[in-house]
Amino acid sequence: MISRSLCRARDLAAHLNVNEHLVSRVMDQYPARINAYALGLIAGGSRAVFRQLVPDPAELEETSLADADPLCEQKQSPVPGIVHRYPDRVLFLVSGQCAVYCRHCMRKREVGGRAPVSPETIEAGLDYIARTPGVKEVILSGGDPLMLEDDRLFSILARIRSIRHVECLRIHTRMPGMLPRRITLDLARGLARFHPLFVNIQFNHPDELTPAARSACALLADAGIPLGSQTVLLAGVNDSPAIMTDLMRKLLTARIRPYYLHHPDPIRGTAHFRVPAKVGLSVIESLRGRIGGMGIPQYMIDLPGGGGKVPLLPEHVIKRSEKELIVYNFENKIYTYPL
Repeated sequence: MISRSLCRARDLAAHLNVNEHLVSRVMDQYPARINAYALGLIAGGSRAVFRQLVPDPAELEETSLADADPLCEQKQSPVPGIVHRYPDRVLFLVSGQCAVYCRHCMRKREVGGRAPVSPETIEAGLDYIARTPGVKEVILSGGDPLMLEDDRLFSILARIRSIRHVECLRIHTRMPGMLPRRITLDLARGLARFHPLFVNIQFNHPDELTPAARSACALLADAGIPLGSQTVLLAGVNDSPAIMTDLMRKLLTARIRPYYLHHPDPIRGTAHFRVPAKVGLSVIESLRGRIGGMGIPQYMIDLPGGGGKVPLLPEHVIKRSEKELIVYNFENKIYTYPL
């Protein structure tokens, strides 16, 4: 299905009724890929998927705050393919390709536009992990790690698992929602050989949780792989309490734990997706009391300059003293809590 992806402006214009010239200008800087499955979601009427995947001239509108790499991943890369921001874990970028190219991608500066990750880069990453005993967790990302063939992916995982100080593995992917046929029984059984292994998936809208996506997630869950969702808050896609509540409920029914709600990063070419932080806080606040605690993700910002992720929380405390807190609940009723 990847081979039948729309990757040229004229093909997007023919299938999606967009302006070929405007789309071409965007794609000169930021490549596009819409596979046949994702195209079917758009053809079925999903405006949310359309907005996430179809090039928009707004991507070329720069702001003074926009940066190609505001999170300083390149500065925190001791060897090619490794980002080492936190003391106990590293991000291992094993692929530069994805099943679709999201217009809000935090790595749109390089994903899709570069050559495949070389064997030398993989070896350099594995060597760095092996000689850095403080690394307890390795997160495979990219691009999408599941763009690798099974044997290649399992080989990398086996090499990492053989490193004694690595305790936990994680894979970040969008495959179950954007190319669910990639999730096969062989893949799920193969991944299960490397427990403890976690898979975090990006689901941004209820439209993405189709029967095919649910089946893909079920294969992974049935193999004993814990699933989490890393949703990105996106203007015009999911920045409303109703959509977010629906999404979180559907994730739980698919055995996916809402993990993070990411505030959109100030990445160059993504300004049209950004929302004020107060919108994200209001969305999180709307979930409380209306959905179980397992369905409420942490609302996270990733600090420019490489400072890492920190959570943002709605402030329910109206007043505090040494003896009591004055707080309000999900119904906006005020209570006194004795200290």
